[in-house]
Amino acid sequence: MKEKMKIAVIGCGRFSKFFVPLFKAHPVVEKVYVCDLKKDREEDYAERFGVERMESFEKALASDEVNAIAIFTQRFAHGKMVIEALRAGKHVYSAVPCAISVDEIREIEALVRETRLTYSMGETGFYRAPAIHCRKEFAKGTFGQFVFGEAQYNHDIRNMEESFKSSGGADWKKYAGIPPMFYPSHSTSMVLSAMPGVYATRVTAFGFAGSPRTDIYGTEGQNLYNNPFSNTTMLLQLSNGGVARISENRCVGWMSPETYITQFYGTDGGYEFSVAHHHQTHWDPERPGKVIMEDVTEALQPPSVTALIREDYGKAAQAIADTMGFFETSPIQPTARLPKEFAEIENGHNGTHHFLIDDFCRAYATGNLSPTNIWAVARYNIPGLIAHQSALAGGVPMDIPDLGDPPRDWEVLDWEK
Repeated sequence: MKEKMKIAVIGCGRFSKFFVPLFKAHPVVEKVYVCDLKKDREEDYAERFGVERMESFEKALASDEVNAIAIFTQRFAHGKMVIEALRAGKHVYSAVPCAISVDEIREIEALVRETRLTYSMGETGFYRAPAIHCRKEFAKGTFGQFVFGEAQYNHDIRNMEESFKSSGGADWKKYAGIPPMFYPSHSTSMVLSAMPGVYATRVTAFGFAGSPRTDIYGTEGQNLYNNPFSNTTMLLQLSNGGVARISENRCVGWMSPETYITQFYGTDGGYEFSVAHHHQTHWDPERPGKVIMEDVTEALQPPSVTALIREDYGKAAQAIADTMGFFETSPIQPTARLPKEFAEIENGHNGTHHFLIDDFCRAYATGNLSPTNIWAVARYNIPGLIAHQSALAGGVPMDIPDLGDPPRDWEVLDWEK
């Protein structure tokens, strides 16, 4: 029998607090350690969650008492730390993004292929209700051949300041200026995960360089990335002939829903979402040239949101803007597969956290791949890295490298079971 997981959670900031209790409760996990450069935060986590402390990331890598690492550090550091952990023989769960360079992603893929260690990225988009709905309907043939899809992640910097300040300290603005397309997978994953095996082949992108936050975005040297763009939009050619539009916006007068598919169209049917309403169409067999439109909202929204929609749509829309539904699951999400130990633990990001931790733990225990394995997330992340180069060049079309599919003898977990 495989030994149980003993995991060191690296980074005790504003985000990983959702995940330490899940690791601790999962039946595959025996021990959880926490570690942070700021020892007061590390101590707070240890006391709050009843877990042990780890002296440093380096100590965790060298320790025989640790066989897995969970990385919740700043965005730019993920790739380097994942590589170090894999080289040390540790299984790795990583927050988004996978890495901020194609070379880092290539090295992660090579290490995972060579070592057969578990790697899973915590991409919430994979388990969001619209992505699940489109994945199910596409598999059934409802949409026919894919034509066009669009998704976006709207997260204004004004709603992210505290997070960047918490991790970046006095230099937080330099870190906050990360190119939006270095963080594209919330959007790309929703469209691409609906069509397994499909990937982006070519991109053209344009950036918005007129942000009023000139203290974060702007002239060369204003941030660590010499990035002028607060918002970037890319147009992707996909391997199945379809087209996808992806927008990553950090200077936009919008709150929630922040991550969503707006449109997903095929030759035979379509899906649309707007604020709180979800609709699907398909050709009407009894009326040539006409479609049947269905309201599928109740299957995709948490019950509390659905109840409020019935009462007053305006109130429901405002509640969603105020992040109602953030901690709740939707009827379409496969909650029956989750361990019973998760039942009373707070969820997050529209009910996706539980699935992501369960995927990593099950992949570790079974030796199978997580649904958000390195081959999947490379296809979610790399298009954005190339898109940023296209935007810097004024929209020049560029080819997107693809790392291919997982090894044929390495089974991927069924995300529904």
